[in-house]
Amino acid sequence: MEKYAKIYVAGHHGLVGSSIVRCLQRNDYTNIIVRSSKELDLRRQDKVEQFFAMEQPEYVFLAAAKVGGILANSTYPAAFIYDNLMIETNIIHSAYLNHVKKLLFLGSSCIYPRMAQQPIKEEYLMSDYLETTNEAYAVAKITGIELCKFYRKQYGCDFISAMPTNLYGINDNFDLNSSHVLPALIRKFHEAKVNHTQEVVLWGTGSPLREFMYVDDLADALLHLMNHYSDESHVNVGTGEDISIAQLAEIIKQIVGYEGNIVYDNSKPDGTPRKLLDVSLLHKIGYKYQTNLEDGIRNVYHWYVNNYPQKDK
Repeated sequence: MEKYAKIYVAGHHGLVGSSIVRCLQRNDYTNIIVRSSKELDLRRQDKVEQFFAMEQPEYVFLAAAKVGGILANSTYPAAFIYDNLMIETNIIHSAYLNHVKKLLFLGSSCIYPRMAQQPIKEEYLMSDYLETTNEAYAVAKITGIELCKFYRKQYGCDFISAMPTNLYGINDNFDLNSSHVLPALIRKFHEAKVNHTQEVVLWGTGSPLREFMYVDDLADALLHLMNHYSDESHVNVGTGEDISIAQLAEIIKQIVGYEGNIVYDNSKPDGTPRKLLDVSLLHKIGYKYQTNLEDGIRNVYHWYVNNYPQKDK
């Protein structure tokens, strides 16, 4: 990907998109195109086609998506499947129509079956039933992978897909109604510390195992894939290491400096028991993560305390 190439980053305000922009800038890519959701509604086919026809981007990072945790996915499944299907379909088709040189589509590790063999290989996709708590989102993301595959097959488009593991980083979503587990824990423990709350109640049993990757490492991996990978198979992007939710909670509790108790609400769902990606293909292509979990969480907590809007600051 040439340093002067015109690069469109869809979803640049989000956790992943903002990290991709920072990564491109660090690596001296200077012709980056962005649009906010207010400027361009990616769910509108006519607006997306007009944008591509006018701007003619050469490369596209498709990081725009409607995302959320178990609660949000369970409460708004129709919104999750509709918004994500429309966003990815409009961008991928417009990229084809306007002869984009290369497109990278971002999926999610929730595309894999609930009881997939661990660690999860790329070929396990659609081999069994999905986790019901995020099924709508997963179906939309699977469709994005298939779109890239079939546009490659029918039209010869160089469209690739990457499946990140659970991500965290600066610019994360800390809204307790829609956030993922790691940023939610940071906020819960911080607010409990500030308010001198005796205990923090967490959903489930604490036993599920999850893999977490610092978002700046993901962005580095995506740039590497854009420059060094071109094939039909999607690529898992993660650390290849996992940790229980209970262990994660203890790490965040220590970093935040909260001294109260952790209580688990067993009446709430755990979600998928384990979700660890096999990252052998990513390593073969030439990328391995750099940021260990504790260092990454410290970075995020420092950013949260200094930047996130909150009444208790």
